[in-house]
Amino acid sequence: MSIRIGIIGVGNMAGYHITGFRKAGAEVVAVADVNTDAASSGAAKHHVPKSYGSVARMLSKEKLDAVSIITPNKFHKPLVLQALAARKHVFCEKPPALNAAEALAMTKAAAKVKRTLMFNFNNRARPESMAMKEYIRKGSVGTINSAQAIWIRRTGLPGFGWFTNKALSGGGPLIDLLHMLDLALHFMDYPQPEWVLSQTFDDFMGNPDFRGPWGKPELDKQGALANVESAAHGFVRFKTGQVLFLRTSWAEMNRREEVSVTFQGTKAGGMVRRLFGRDGYDETSTDTCELYVQENGRSVNRDIVVPVDTAMGRIRAAVNFVRTVEGREKPFNTPDQAVKLMQIVDATYRSAKTGKPVRI
Repeated sequence: MSIRIGIIGVGNMAGYHITGFRKAGAEVVAVADVNTDAASSGAAKHHVPKSYGSVARMLSKEKLDAVSIITPNKFHKPLVLQALAARKHVFCEKPPALNAAEALAMTKAAAKVKRTLMFNFNNRARPESMAMKEYIRKGSVGTINSAQAIWIRRTGLPGFGWFTNKALSGGGPLIDLLHMLDLALHFMDYPQPEWVLSQTFDDFMGNPDFRGPWGKPELDKQGALANVESAAHGFVRFKTGQVLFLRTSWAEMNRREEVSVTFQGTKAGGMVRRLFGRDGYDETSTDTCELYVQENGRSVNRDIVVPVDTAMGRIRAAVNFVRTVEGREKPFNTPDQAVKLMQIVDATYRSAKTGKPVRI
């Protein structure tokens, strides 16, 4: 019998979640959103039978096995805890929480009720990432000594309002675009972080010239709250001696939007990268998946050819959640990894504030 899933929040990511769940054979039976009009229109759009204006009502009325949470970051922890208390498996959008303490509370709650808790780190599920991880797992790369995690934009300030409000988001691009940090850690087998040195910048926050194509332009005229960083740069050392450079931005003087992880191993180096085009993914975008080795006294670059995935793993990540709950696959990510990730994010913000390295 297929598992039954309820959707909490009907934002842009809902379509990817629902498509992936259905592809894996799950049944999406209801959606819930505090905006009842959005709930009903979202249900109609995605052909979901029921809609609710209350999460509690959906949980009590529907026989659900799992829920998917697609809300502003502030609500991740309370909704995850509410769903786990109702003994549901949970698939939650990134970031896991506002900070590491919240992520740890969620992790403990999932362990207590013995339910699956996963987060939508969809870039792990991209074909390029999965292919690269297989090379790493089979020993072709050796030990990854260092990595560079980059998600940078030139004009990418979001116009949804809550993204730039720290109380709702927890931070700016560091927390919003943490996918590459997670992917680099995934390639490095998630070592234990030791300390972080970082700096953040807010030069272009509130400047409409640096807005991206997302959200409502009128927010600029209304003076939307913008109290988070526009860019963050950091250096992480791990207890294993491995190191990682982090660079992330919504608005910075870059050539174009880049999403990449590059690493240097004892047997090979590698890179997974997407260069976006003029307006997101278009004909000018490029994808790269390469290994760098020495063979017969020569430097050799190997192209790893994989299918193009414009959804950037979002559908495959949702498929993995269903298959994990059903015992057919291992999870692409675990709650303890989410805690480590948020520890690094917390330390990055503290280091930027104090101007000193922060030990974890």
